[in-house]
Amino acid sequence: MAQFPANDIISLVGSSPRYDLAESVGPDLRLAELIDPAELGNLPLAYATAAGDARLRAAIAEAHAVGPDDVVITVGGMHALFLLAFTPCDRGDEAVITTPLFPLVRTALDAVGARVQALALSFDRRYRLDPGELRGSLSAGTKLVCLASPQNPSGVAAPATTIRETLELMEEICPRAYLLVDETYREAAYGDDPVADTAVTLSPKVISVASLSKCHGAPGLRLGWAITLDPRLRLQLITGKFNTVVSCSPVDEALALKVLEHRASILAERRVRLDVGLRRTAAWARVNNDFIEWVRPDAGALCCVRLRPEVFDDATVARFYRALAVRGARVANGIWFGDEARVFRLGFGLLPMAELGDALAALAAALKEVADPARSSR
Repeated sequence: MAQFPANDIISLVGSSPRYDLAESVGPDLRLAELIDPAELGNLPLAYATAAGDARLRAAIAEAHAVGPDDVVITVGGMHALFLLAFTPCDRGDEAVITTPLFPLVRTALDAVGARVQALALSFDRRYRLDPGELRGSLSAGTKLVCLASPQNPSGVAAPATTIRETLELMEEICPRAYLLVDETYREAAYGDDPVADTAVTLSPKVISVASLSKCHGAPGLRLGWAITLDPRLRLQLITGKFNTVVSCSPVDEALALKVLEHRASILAERRVRLDVGLRRTAAWARVNNDFIEWVRPDAGALCCVRLRPEVFDDATVARFYRALAVRGARVANGIWFGDEARVFRLGFGLLPMAELGDALAALAAALKEVADPARSSR
């Protein structure tokens, strides 16, 4: 019997602790913020189209400076990632990923039988991708290269120059391959920071994937998309979607259109909230510098924190997670993403700011409780 690999990240869709610092989202939108439920009364509960609602595709296309026919609507971003594992890759074809990463990306590639080459990005180098190091992972048999910008779990983005250099390498070594860029957190900027341009317009070989789950606060809609300038690939994605889910829910598509109609105000409000959350997290990191170090993210409601190796040995790291659970708090273990256990993802966008302060205080208390005094004094 074929089995999907178990990963404790599934706990994020289970019951939540009092202080959930493991999540990578902001607060959830409420239906009443978008629409009077009575407006849905005349919506036919029929099949939607395989490509997705034309008005919804037009709204997504406008935000990415592409055409509506370049967009395929999917059941969340994960569905897009699965279709893009299945479509370019035959069994035995090579796919290249960077780690740490959202684990379901690798699961999808493994499920279709791709031979996965993983390039590890290190905390010490702030999870920055060096295209020169990527060269050794590419071959003539590479069919798909997967990046996330900003990354999950670190929130670190790949500059446009890095993506261009990656495309140049691919043209040299594996010209038939596609570059998948997961841009789920791209619009989750802080304060007055500019939003990075989408990578999809750089080349017909680039595919952009995103959803309404992270930046817009609507993970319950299960609405995502893939954008490609390659008409042949787009047709294959539509065919793959039809053969897996037929179509998206017309209710989800109607509500998604409402989200995008309010896109500017939703993103503006969340910019302020994320900026405050980031500042509080940075201040917390400074105060607790004897115990932890962190990588400042470029965007998103998430960052990576590492327990200092000179203070926490492996046994102490395990005790830290237990001590945190006793305090009703949770962070996302780095093992979930292919990193080490002493690294964890800290989410600062979900909790109200007063509760975020309490959660960070609980996190600091757990650090101090389990830290080895002999090691910390060195």
